[in-house]
Amino acid sequence: MISPPMKLVLAVTLGCFSFLDIATCVVAQSSQQNVTKSSNSSSPKSKPLATSSRKQPLRLVLPPLPPGQPPGGRRYGGARRGQCPYANPGLTAIVPLTEQPISVMNVWGLTTVERPTFWFYTPYGNDSTYPANFVLLDENSNPLYQRDISLPSEPGVMSVSLPANIPSLIVGKNYRWFLNVYCDRPLAESLRGNNQKQQTPIYVEGVVQRVNLNQAIAQQIQQAQPRQQVAIYASYGIWHEALTTLAQLRQKNPQDTTLQQEWQDLLSSIGLDDISTKPLLPKN
Repeated sequence: MISPPMKLVLAVTLGCFSFLDIATCVVAQSSQQNVTKSSNSSSPKSKPLATSSRKQPLRLVLPPLPPGQPPGGRRYGGARRGQCPYANPGLTAIVPLTEQPISVMNVWGLTTVERPTFWFYTPYGNDSTYPANFVLLDENSNPLYQRDISLPSEPGVMSVSLPANIPSLIVGKNYRWFLNVYCDRPLAESLRGNNQKQQTPIYVEGVVQRVNLNQAIAQQIQQAQPRQQVAIYASYGIWHEALTTLAQLRQKNPQDTTLQQEWQDLLSSIGLDDISTKPLLPKN
């Protein structure tokens, strides 16, 4: 289901990006080609390693949409439903949002790993007793993974990682994910074995696609420090690893103000300024 978000964040026209200049737009397209190019082909010219002393704010270079039907999706949890209280910001998927074609909102990101981590802002803490679950579907809409989620102890940014016992994501395939929050049924009912959920939860939805890094980029990342890796991933449009690597650094170094600023810069680059200052919660 596709629902217009609270605001238009990014617009794509003919594969180029309105918030970048023409030169950067060309880089964004060529970067995506370089990322997915076979390692048997000639290596692209590598970009210089990013450093923590860079003067430009950390930002994602958004790759073009994958070919075929637009991914669609829903980045924001939407209006109040049932007993769900109003929250601003509300339930939010921390994923890039584009619009192409006109009026079709696409919530999607690239990953290079077999089982990526997904990030969300939830305005609900576990004292709300709202059941929640995460669902991952393959390209034929078959369930690949489903997990009940315990909401964190307080509102903030939480993560959901895919476990090692599910099939790895296949390169080039699109996988659709959902995070659902059911506000009309207490968690106690879930624990008593009542499987009836409200008909329409508050939810966010998007698509993840796994791509291969070519040899030159993979080697560049391997030789870099984690903070440098974040900038390299972002410069090639690899959203999930850019965000996850930076989040892990912040969780290990919660008082590091430079990491906090880079986190704000990265989220602001995809239009999530209102989420960028919210607490990053410890890993469950």
